[in-house]
Amino acid sequence: MRAFLGFVLLFISAIAFCQSPNDIWYFGENAGISFSTAPPFALTNGALNTGEGCATICDNSGQLLFYTDGMTIYNKNHQPMANGTGLFGNISSTHSAIIVPLPGSTTLYYVFTLDAFAGVHGACYTIVDMTLNSGLGDVTVKNQTILTPASEKVTVVKHSNNTDFWVIIHGWGNNSFHSYLLTASGLNATPVTTSIGTIHTGGG
Repeated sequence: MRAFLGFVLLFISAIAFCQSPNDIWYFGENAGISFSTAPPFALTNGALNTGEGCATICDNSGQLLFYTDGMTIYNKNHQPMANGTGLFGNISSTHSAIIVPLPGSTTLYYVFTLDAFAGVHGACYTIVDMTLNSGLGDVTVKNQTILTPASEKVTVVKHSNNTDFWVIIHGWGNNSFHSYLLTASGLNATPVTTSIGTIHTGGG
């Protein structure tokens, strides 16, 4: 049993070192964790102050690019990114933001945001271009609605071609999963819709 547990811990550590874009996570009240070493270590320089959803992205070397609470995007210097305020996430949304790289690009990122409790803004996307503002990034497209009303739930799954992504958002007042394909050409705003499971109502 001890040998097995040791193997599991080594496996988890190996995964942590392989996932460079996920090396850093900022969350909560100015808190953060770096997974660049084993064991991970705490970060206390974050600009976030949120009790729920947040997202962070690093480059392939594990260096911080930006992070967000779904309302403000902070650059690697922990300052609001140019044009990065006023996003339509919500402090009370469980999945207020998720960051997805544009397939085939190392400089363009989609930030998907979700309003809370079937809020009027629903699910939106914002685009960040890291070639701008001397590498600190700039928001070039902001708050483009893709689904309303939406629940507070979003996830991303790699396409079977191992290049593109499916961005999956749950509707509100129904049992529908809406899957949007993100390719090098951008986001296909016409989803594949699957209705299964429970109806999302009430608290998000």
